Amino acid sequence: MEVFEIETHENCEALDITHKVEEIVQKSHVISGICTLFIPHTTAAITINENRDPSVMKDIINTLNNLIPVSGKYIHLEGNSHAHIRAAIIGSSRDIFIENGRMVLGTWQGIFFLEFDGPRKRRVFVKIIENS
Repeated sequence: MEVFEIETHENCEALDITHKVEEIVQKSHVISGICTLFIPHTTAAITINENRDPSVMKDIINTLNNLIPVSGKYIHLEGNSHAHIRAAIIGSSRDIFIENGRMVLGTWQGIFFLEFDGPRKRRVFVKIIENS
């Protein structure tokens, strides 16, 4: 398993981590398998979506901000309930197939780390499992 750190700079942002994960996959020399990504934070998430046009992720962030506002009738006292709810909806892990030594992603797909309670230093866990 590999772990890498991300430093976020905004309260809510999407960071494209596709190239970093691809480096780890290539370094593993696994030809066929699965790449599992896990975010060990309750106010951050991971998703796969279009990385060709940055307006797509801006639209996703803006929609999450509208659907789950920072201020609301939340009970949690730390003031970051919105971040917990967003992370719970998006999810903390993703599995990606590896074939011919590369991740199987669609033409326009990329992997995004989603920060909902930043800025912070975060970790991403990457586990490569080889098919036997």
